[in-house]
Amino acid sequence: MPTQSQPAPAPPAARPAPPRRFFPEVQGLRALAVALVVVYHVDKELLPGGYVGVDVFFVISGFLITTLLLREAREQGRVSLSGFYIRRVRRILPAATVVLLATGAAAMALLPSAQLLDTAKQLAASALYVQNLLLAHDSVDYLAAGAAESPVQHFWSLAVEEQFYLFWPLLFIGWTALPARLRRTRMLLLGGGAVIAASFACSVWLTLSDPAPAYFLPQTRMWELAAGGVLAMVLAHRTLPDRVRAGLGWAGLLAIAAAAFTYDDAVAFPGWAAALPVLGTAAVITAGRTEGRWSTYRLLSTAPARFIGDLSYAIYLWHWPLIVFWPFLPGTDALGPLGGVLIGAASVLLAWVTKLLVEDPVRTGGALRTGRSALAFALSGALLVSGTGWIQYQQVEQRRDVAFDPEVHVGPAAIDEERPEGDAEQAVYPAPIDALDDLPSVYDDECQAMPNERTADPCAYGPEDAEVTVAVVGDSHAAHWVPAVRAVAGERNWRVYTFTKSSCPFTSEPVTKDGSGDLRYTECEDWNADVVDRLTGDVQPDLVFTSARSRAISDAAGDTEEGKRLIAEGMAEQWAEVEEAGAQVVAIADTPSARARVPECVEMHPTDPDSCAKERDDALGEEDPQLIAADLPDTGAEVVDLNDRLCTDDTCPAVVGNVLVYRDAHHLTATYSEMLAADLEERAEPVLEAL
Repeated sequence: MPTQSQPAPAPPAARPAPPRRFFPEVQGLRALAVALVVVYHVDKELLPGGYVGVDVFFVISGFLITTLLLREAREQGRVSLSGFYIRRVRRILPAATVVLLATGAAAMALLPSAQLLDTAKQLAASALYVQNLLLAHDSVDYLAAGAAESPVQHFWSLAVEEQFYLFWPLLFIGWTALPARLRRTRMLLLGGGAVIAASFACSVWLTLSDPAPAYFLPQTRMWELAAGGVLAMVLAHRTLPDRVRAGLGWAGLLAIAAAAFTYDDAVAFPGWAAALPVLGTAAVITAGRTEGRWSTYRLLSTAPARFIGDLSYAIYLWHWPLIVFWPFLPGTDALGPLGGVLIGAASVLLAWVTKLLVEDPVRTGGALRTGRSALAFALSGALLVSGTGWIQYQQVEQRRDVAFDPEVHVGPAAIDEERPEGDAEQAVYPAPIDALDDLPSVYDDECQAMPNERTADPCAYGPEDAEVTVAVVGDSHAAHWVPAVRAVAGERNWRVYTFTKSSCPFTSEPVTKDGSGDLRYTECEDWNADVVDRLTGDVQPDLVFTSARSRAISDAAGDTEEGKRLIAEGMAEQWAEVEEAGAQVVAIADTPSARARVPECVEMHPTDPDSCAKERDDALGEEDPQLIAADLPDTGAEVVDLNDRLCTDDTCPAVVGNVLVYRDAHHLTATYSEMLAADLEERAEPVLEAL
């Protein structure tokens, strides 16, 4: 009798793989990120776009923190805001506080006054996690733009993260508060996607319109952290086939490498450009744990990669202070290949010690596990670090004690002496720490137009009923002649108007912003047009002094030579309009370029200021468009060249007659400018006699 066959039992349903709690490949990705940043800081030529390592860190941070928040929300049904911040304090603050205190102590022993003063301010900003906001502010401050690097300025990226995490957990707290029927992942995705869209749009807009602060502001960077967070939400529910993920991992690494090797400081960043390293990082994380001998998982999860990844946070903290301090260490000079290797090794060693003695004990021990202890530690650390900054400030203040002595501080009168620097046993005036504040009056009087201004708002000095009216017109190199012109005007009872704007030469030729070669300086065009209207309208001066830095770049030129010619032709055109209105134009030849951070150099070599001089041919090597313009047909402008009062036959000293010549790498101190008044008057005498 036939038997009836029974259906085979169904195979047991496949259970989804449990959520991963450890990501070895992400540790390797951290190692890659910190390597990019360190190499970039050591030598930009090796890896010109290595700064994208910070963007890799941002995506990783957003991914890992959101993974933890999701896990807590699903396992506990809620998210504890206090618990979140306790974990942040335990993870971030101990190592950061140790590095800040050590860096502050080393800065007091090594750095010159001006750099130390900046470091004091930035120590407090770093401890309070607002360093990025301070740098964004200083980046639009023309006078701070040339300041030396602070050993703690890299804390800006940590500040961006902590500002992001002020509100990101609130998204999950709000989500868990929803009724169960509405608590869908798509609600989180919508919230995260809105953050990405708004922040990315802001990043693109600000990077194009105001790139300097855009690099540091949280609103231009939050989308990168949110991208990692949204990726964590997606990967918690979805995964891709193994074959796709294997290719995605390599595509992501190639994207990061492409950004690191092809980007440089001229790239408008973050903006659109940041999408490449961000998407590349997201692709590598999405690839996850892939099998195969040549998988990215195998590469990134090797023991060396995980080791560096474990230390990556502390390496990031330590490497930058070491780079900043390097030139000030005994027996060191410029950071060469050997120095770069030593700094890399020292960063890893210090990071390992920090992890062993600071991070691990806090992580595995019982410290900082309550809100009260975490808050106490955070406040104590901020006070200690800020107190270190206050001590630095007091140390700097003690160095402001140089008084002007006309018998010692003779300035340009000593330029032809055998030792034009003066008596090395006497103090230099102004004191190097005061050099950045030794400014023309137009800065304190708020009539030096900043880059974003489009209309002229001049200062006026001298009697309103003066018989002769004079104008000073041009960029900041015209502004640094204002003390000299005002001194001459005071002797001759002139009325002086100042029309000066940062980085804006007096030319009708469009130039680029900050000499970058990328952005057209439209504000300068509008401002120059307004200045011409004022000079030919209500002001109508009898005499116009103009000057400009020689390094302006034409927006339309194909090469440097053509650019110089176009700028010169634009200058001649502006001068002609002013001359037609009855003014005589006198162009003051551009001054020499000096060494970087002259005041710091002079302070570090008090008995040998000659070591801070620059070779004359190098200092005056840039062709001056004003001299080209003065030689063009139908130009009635006269040229006054005072560079023989700034340079000898061989060098351009940083100190002349015990007076500090430069307040930075190319601007004269107001003191030295005023001491050139007699020379300016003598050289311009043929013109002045005709007034």
